[in-house]
Amino acid sequence: MSSQAAAVLKTRSHAQDINTGLEADYRDDMTGRLTDILAATYKLTIKSHVYHWNVVGPLFKPLHELTEEHYNALFAATDVIAERIRALGHLAPEKFGDASSFAPDGKSLNHKTAEAMVEDLVKDHEAAVRTMREAGEKAGDAGDLVTEDMLTQFLTFHEKAIWMLRAHIA
Repeated sequence: MSSQAAAVLKTRSHAQDINTGLEADYRDDMTGRLTDILAATYKLTIKSHVYHWNVVGPLFKPLHELTEEHYNALFAATDVIAERIRALGHLAPEKFGDASSFAPDGKSLNHKTAEAMVEDLVKDHEAAVRTMREAGEKAGDAGDLVTEDMLTQFLTFHEKAIWMLRAHIA
């Protein structure tokens, strides 16, 4: 490939070219927050999928189905979050090193009972709610209605997930 073609195809941040009414410092800060949310969402997607495969006992069928519903919704959310990062003028994580933080470690998945799996998922959903609520408030303060609305939708999903998971082990 010629150097000219390589230069044209090279990805770059275009943050300096954006004039949408959102300050560059805000976009930088929110991109960091959304990248953290993206990583946490991927971890929860993977964890939900692993638990989907490995749940056993009397709660198998309802938890197997619920975790499948959750990991599909979470995976779809990752695309929306990454696209919002792009719309704010930054690259979504693009290097393997960046994405390596997206996988849960093996110790965090070592739960033998369905109840322990559910409690672990609830803990992660609660952490997601706290992080998204804070980021959503920042977005609202900055007049970033798109990010605020996106996070509100994800908060709705996570809070419902918490309620449903807790109902299974109540």
